[in-house]
Amino acid sequence: MYGDGDKRRIFISATVANYFGLSSYTSLAPLSSSPELGNFLDDGNEFLLCVQHSQDQILVSNKVEAGNSEDKMLVFFKLRPDIITEDNLHSNILVSSMLDSPVNMLYQALRQVFAPVLLKDEKWSKDFDPKLQNLLRELEAGLGSVLRRTDTSYTGNKYKEDDVQAILSPNDEFQFWTERAHRGSKSSSKERALHFKDLFEAITYDYCNLDSLSLFEVVDLVETTRDTVDDVWRQTDHEPFPQQRMQNLLDVIAGSLGRFVQKKLGTFNLWEDSFHIVKENLKAGITICEQWIAACEHLTGQLWQRYTPHLWQAEKYIPEALDKLGKRLEEVLSIRTLHEKLTYFLPTGEQQALHLAQVFEPFAGLNPVHYNPYTEPLWKAAVRQYERIIAPAEQKIASKMKTFISEIQDSPQQLLQAFQKYKELVRRPSISKELLLERETLLAKLQDSIKDYQTDFETRCHGTPGDASGPLSGKNLSEVVNNIVWVRQLQLKVDDAIKIAEALLSDLSGFQNFRQTADELLEQFKVYEQEQFDDWSRDIQSSLSNPKSGICIQASSPVMELDHSDGALKIHYSDRLVTLLREVRQLSALGFVIPAKIQQATNTAQKFCKQAVILKQVAHFYNSIDQQMIPSQKPMMLQSALAFEQIIKHSKAEGQITWDNPKELEVYIKKLQNAAERLATENRKLRKWHTNFTEKVVGLMNIDLLRQQQRWKDGLQELRGVFSTLETQRKRKSIFKTIFQTRETTI
Repeated sequence: MYGDGDKRRIFISATVANYFGLSSYTSLAPLSSSPELGNFLDDGNEFLLCVQHSQDQILVSNKVEAGNSEDKMLVFFKLRPDIITEDNLHSNILVSSMLDSPVNMLYQALRQVFAPVLLKDEKWSKDFDPKLQNLLRELEAGLGSVLRRTDTSYTGNKYKEDDVQAILSPNDEFQFWTERAHRGSKSSSKERALHFKDLFEAITYDYCNLDSLSLFEVVDLVETTRDTVDDVWRQTDHEPFPQQRMQNLLDVIAGSLGRFVQKKLGTFNLWEDSFHIVKENLKAGITICEQWIAACEHLTGQLWQRYTPHLWQAEKYIPEALDKLGKRLEEVLSIRTLHEKLTYFLPTGEQQALHLAQVFEPFAGLNPVHYNPYTEPLWKAAVRQYERIIAPAEQKIASKMKTFISEIQDSPQQLLQAFQKYKELVRRPSISKELLLERETLLAKLQDSIKDYQTDFETRCHGTPGDASGPLSGKNLSEVVNNIVWVRQLQLKVDDAIKIAEALLSDLSGFQNFRQTADELLEQFKVYEQEQFDDWSRDIQSSLSNPKSGICIQASSPVMELDHSDGALKIHYSDRLVTLLREVRQLSALGFVIPAKIQQATNTAQKFCKQAVILKQVAHFYNSIDQQMIPSQKPMMLQSALAFEQIIKHSKAEGQITWDNPKELEVYIKKLQNAAERLATENRKLRKWHTNFTEKVVGLMNIDLLRQQQRWKDGLQELRGVFSTLETQRKRKSIFKTIFQTRETTI
């Protein structure tokens, strides 16, 4: 016995043995024989017993001593200054474990145990002084801040970015950078922290309020999160984000998303609630898991391992727990779907005879969304029992499905749709065996479809997009992007064929031949799209070496000039450059790594894109304004036109306006826009007056001078009055008088 019949010592020894995983009495000998244990039990003035397991030894003390943070510690302490007896053993001794550091233990105890009870529980919070509640919140926040910014092996306040022990949720990470932005020791450190804080701002609010979102809203959040962490990793304005910290962030995001999915799906009875509701929510949960797993795998396994400014120098990271949760949810969805298909094929009477209403009884007492290694054996046993229950129903359905499929097997499309719709049933061994001939027919149809895709590809791959013999054409896509998108669409079709074949036909003798043909075609697609990208890369890089290509933009070059041959205003920012920006953006989204030379040129062009678009609008206006003027009014527009042209010629008199002076360029663009607006406004007014005068002159011509002479004089006087007003306003008396006299003579 641990305590030689003394129940007090037995309690202490058994607790220590269970906590530290000790099985032998010898291991506990230092505790049983220690005077410190006797002092704690028999002396009312001794409040504390500390038991520490260090290097396979038991150390006993009556005070908590600083030791190795990796050592486990178990602390027994009294509520009252009494001697411990068998009667008060369980009412006067409290037990607490200590790991890592006292600060971390106090913070976790507050956060997980005491704060929720004292601040949120209705029974306790209503009698708890509000001032004390605020102090408790402040203590929790302060301890969290200390953990996030302090190296536990150091006695001062020091940031250690690789220390992520206090980062247990995405919100902890966001808070870390917020605190560092305010408390950093150097201005550069504060600026860097503020930069990360701003990048995380896109997802901070949603993660702080995650429980209030629906599963469908979090599907969108996952995509935003992927883009955000990618931006954080790729930023080059400051020192890179630490790799260990990023991996921890990916992991805590996975944990947060997994717990969210479990919590939301836990509100449903996945076996009895409406199939439609269960299916939609399970699919959303599965999508959340799959998307974040795919994001982590793609970022750490591909994109970041090729991103030269900040390489991911480790194996790709995959959140295993989230992956297993997603697979469990897929199992649940498959079981529910299978049940729905069974009830669809069997009439009510047969369902009752086969006890289909009781098929989910093996899962009673199991929460299907609680995946962990301990629940997995119970889950698998329940699934095996479930399969035994539905076996008789499967036998009846097999013959029904055979009859159903035989009626549509002459139509390849209908046959494929039927197998896809009832794939959960076809996967069942007994049904799969019964449908052997039908499955072989489907495999032959899929083989034919692969040959059709190959013929279509080989016919069109060398043509021009949009032509009858070329790739199908999309909207707003350049040739290289269009060709890659087209071949990706063919690839998706082949992938779909492979998926259905792997799911339902992998046991057939012709499957390996089908798979080989499909894989060879996919390889052709990959070679084609890589050739398209490589050809594009070579052409662009060659053009960047040619100043006359139209895609070279120098920051120190003038933004525009007047062509003396035709007087047209030309902007030194070609349409090809705009197309290049779109191509780089689209190709990056398709997963291609843009060569550094092209990326650098694109980054430069992107800086000036907004100004270039405005300048092109101004240039178009300047080059076409003469076509919008009425010829007889051009002399009246001369002063405004000269003022506009004078601004354009500003560079010759006061120095060139160049791209690398953004403030001066903004001022210059503003002047151009104002001058263009004045010219356009004046032209609109003159055209309006011209239309009014024309209408009045036509009216005068329709007046009978013999009978309505006074009316004619009044109309003429009105015209003279208008001209007189305009002469005064514009101070161009001679021009207006000449035009007026000409029209009066005509009248």
